[in-house]
Amino acid sequence: MSEEFKSESAKKNEDWMNSKWRPMMGWLYMGVCAFDFVMFPILWSALQAVMKVGTITQWQPLTLQGAGLFHIAMGAVLGIAALGRTQEKLAGANNGGATPTLPTGGFTAPSAPSAGFGASTGGFSAPTPAPAPSSFGGGGFGSPSPTPSFGGGFAAPATIATTASGKKIVPTDDPVL
Repeated sequence: MSEEFKSESAKKNEDWMNSKWRPMMGWLYMGVCAFDFVMFPILWSALQAVMKVGTITQWQPLTLQGAGLFHIAMGAVLGIAALGRTQEKLAGANNGGATPTLPTGGFTAPSAPSAGFGASTGGFSAPTPAPAPSSFGGGGFGSPSPTPSFGGGFAAPATIATTASGKKIVPTDDPVL
């Protein structure tokens, strides 16, 4: 029978081993550990009690023989299988045939700042400068006026000078001693 004439149910039945081997490996490993570390020690002790053995020995886990190579190998198989399945999911493969829906709208990541620091849309912008403090209607401590005044005021500069990187150029008015 050629590939194009097979039904969907036949295709699904054909690849059950391909799609279910990862969970089967996990269940198998869990079963081996449960028997080797829980069931067999209990049964071993019960068998020795029933047989009335003079010297009772402890169960030696079979999977720990050979430095635990079985657990190392199963850890590698299950770890690589999980990594492979994660890569398949990221690539869009799934077992049920349904396509996953992604949420729409909401968060958009900001773009990287451009040379002008605030010029790109959606990027970061430079903070707006706070107004200069004034005292009693203009001028005063902290104002750019060379002579503080009470109520006289002055016209503040319209623009603040900045460097190419967007830093403010602060004039240094050192007092004359």
